[in-house]
Amino acid sequence: MRLFPSLALPLAATAALLLAPPTPAHAAPVCDSPDNSRAFPLTTRIHGGPATYAPGGGYGTWKLDLTNTTTRTCTAVHPVVVLVDKERALKASQPRLEFYEGGRPRPVRFETTDEDELVGAFGGAGLTVGPGRTVTVKVRLALTSDAVPNQVTVNAAVVQRHDDDGDWVGQSNDYRFAVADDTGTDTGIEAGTDPESRPATGDDRLPSVEELARTGLGPAGPAVAATVALLLTGAALLVSRRRR
Repeated sequence: MRLFPSLALPLAATAALLLAPPTPAHAAPVCDSPDNSRAFPLTTRIHGGPATYAPGGGYGTWKLDLTNTTTRTCTAVHPVVVLVDKERALKASQPRLEFYEGGRPRPVRFETTDEDELVGAFGGAGLTVGPGRTVTVKVRLALTSDAVPNQVTVNAAVVQRHDDDGDWVGQSNDYRFAVADDTGTDTGIEAGTDPESRPATGDDRLPSVEELARTGLGPAGPAVAATVALLLTGAALLVSRRRR
């Protein structure tokens, strides 16, 4: 795939390090863009989301369309969601984002960059999009009761994973919403609680930087964790640059 070299590598490396270990033993076939052009092979669109979210209120639902413009099947596809808020006050623990896979919601864990932007990757084995096909992923989002009034922009970069590497294969439009100044409903999500009181476990959950340092990486663990922290910052900045 032909991408700007300075843009493709950091974001792809970020996703490869953050996503859970791949279940298949073989690398995914490369999802080339049409005619080897610089265009992304997956046209990506966010649509259908509410314009306002109430802190502590219920979920707002939106959809993420991935359209394969190539003649090859794109496998091991992972959207990476970036949240940028105007006040730089949104904390990684406040958005409760879930995407639906096989009829059940799977949580997305966010990390905070040095620019106070939030980055979270869709875990699991990844999505498969056939040639000329569109896959629509249902996504739902809620905010905990301690979120402050704000303006938030959501953008999704899309990465195809290849074992320990990856390619940047898609970039969505912006989805903007306001965080209201009321308290939402009585059945809302309180600060410090998980949606539906279900903690993220196993393959549903992405490792934090600290958890990476405690994995079986031996002496390299802390260095890998530090690298992820740096790459997270690069990923959000690169998404912003690509958007501009």
